[in-house]
Amino acid sequence: MPDLPNILYIHSHDTGRWVRPYGHSVRTPNIQRLAEEGVLFRQAFCAAPTCSGSRACLLTGQYAHSNGMVGLAHRGFELNDYRQHIVHMLRENGYWSALIGEQHISKKPGVIGYDEVFKIPSTRTDDVVPVTLDLLEKTGDRPFFLSVGFFETHREFFRPSSPKKANYVIPPPNLPDTPETRLDMAAFQESARSLDRGVGAVLDALDAEGLSENTLVICTTDHGLAFPGAKATLHDRGLGVMLIMRGPGGFAGGRAVDALVSHIDIFPTVCDLIGAERPPYLQGESLLPLVNGEANEVREAIFAEKTYHVAYEPERCVRTRRHKYIRRFDDEHPTPVLANIDDGPSKDLVLSNGLADRPIPEERLFDLLYDPNEANDLAGDPAYADVLQEMRSRLETWMVETDDPLLRGPVPAPAGAEINTRDQLSPNDPPVTVT
Repeated sequence: MPDLPNILYIHSHDTGRWVRPYGHSVRTPNIQRLAEEGVLFRQAFCAAPTCSGSRACLLTGQYAHSNGMVGLAHRGFELNDYRQHIVHMLRENGYWSALIGEQHISKKPGVIGYDEVFKIPSTRTDDVVPVTLDLLEKTGDRPFFLSVGFFETHREFFRPSSPKKANYVIPPPNLPDTPETRLDMAAFQESARSLDRGVGAVLDALDAEGLSENTLVICTTDHGLAFPGAKATLHDRGLGVMLIMRGPGGFAGGRAVDALVSHIDIFPTVCDLIGAERPPYLQGESLLPLVNGEANEVREAIFAEKTYHVAYEPERCVRTRRHKYIRRFDDEHPTPVLANIDDGPSKDLVLSNGLADRPIPEERLFDLLYDPNEANDLAGDPAYADVLQEMRSRLETWMVETDDPLLRGPVPAPAGAEINTRDQLSPNDPPVTVT
C-alpha cells in the first residue's frame, strides 16, 4: 500500500445490531450506505457488554481483565497502562490522532494519548458533527486516526416525534409486545435516526474532502441495546454489535462476513493493514484473512466477560458458532442485579412482574441453532452433558491462559471507585465509594 490509510473510528452507545444493514426496520440509510460500500460483519461481538470495558477491549486489543477496565471509567476504573491504547502504536508509525466526542475510558481524556482532544458541550451528534467536519477540512499530509464518538443511542432516548410511531414498531424478541415496550423501542429508533444523520454527515465530509478512498472507516458500537436482558448481559443481545469497515485493504464491495469476530480483533487488523509490528500484549486475531478470502474463520470461539457495570456481577462466557456457555461467579446473589439494568419503560414492566425474584443459575448452556434467543437453558440436560463439559473446559482454559483474576476469588473495585450495591434498584441510586 503506497500511502498509509487514514483511520476513522466512528462509534455509538448501546446500539447493538439494531440498524438497517442487519435487517431491522430502523431508518439508518447512511449506515446502510456504508455497509453497501464496505464489509459488514454479521457475527461481531464486543468482549465486555459495558460502556468502558467494551471500548477498552477494542482500543487495546485485550480482554477487560487483561487491560484492567473491569468497571466504568467515570466511576473510577482505569486501564492498567494507557500506553497500550492504539494511538501510541499509531504515533510510532507516523499517525496524528484526535478525539472528538464520547470516549468513556478515562475520567481525564488527556491521559489517553491523543495528540488533540476537542472540548465540546456534549457528545450528542449536534455538537460532535460540526467539530468533526471542521477538522476534516484541515487535515494535512500526515495520516490521521480520528475517534468520533456519539452519545446516541444511549438512554435517555429522545421521545418519539409522534406517539403513534409506537404503534408500528416491535420490541426486542426477548421482551413482550406491549404498549410500554413499543414506546421504548420507538424512542430508541428516534435516537438511532439522529445517530445515522451524524454518521452520514461525517461520511459526506470524507467525500467532499477527497478522503474516502484512503480512509479506513470503522463503524461500531460498544454493546447491545439498553433494554432488560441485553446491555450488561452475556447473551448475544448484549454482546452482539454492528461492525462495518470500509476502505483500503479489501474493505469494499458491499460484502457480508459470517465468521465470528471480536472487538479485540480490530487492533491487530489495523497493525497488519498498515504494516506495523503487533505489540506483544495483543490477544485478538487479524480480520484481513477473512476480508481477502484467505480464510473462512479466524477463531473458533469468542469470549466475553462482565465484572462490574455499576454494581458487581461477575460472569464469563464462551460462544462457538453452535453453543453459548455462561458461568456466574456469585453464589451470594443468584438473582438479577437490578442496578445493572438501565431504567426505562421496559424495565418498569418486567420489574412489576417479578424480575427481582427470578433466579439466575450458576451455569447456563444454550444451543444457538435451535434457540437463538437463549431462552432454553440446557445445562441440566443429560443429552448435552458432553457439550457442557467441553464448553466448561474452553472457558477455564481461556481464563487460565489470560490470567483472569476471578480465578482467585472476588475482584475488588479500586479505592475511590463509586459502585452501586447489589440490592439497589437503579443505576441512578446513590453509589458507595470504595475505601
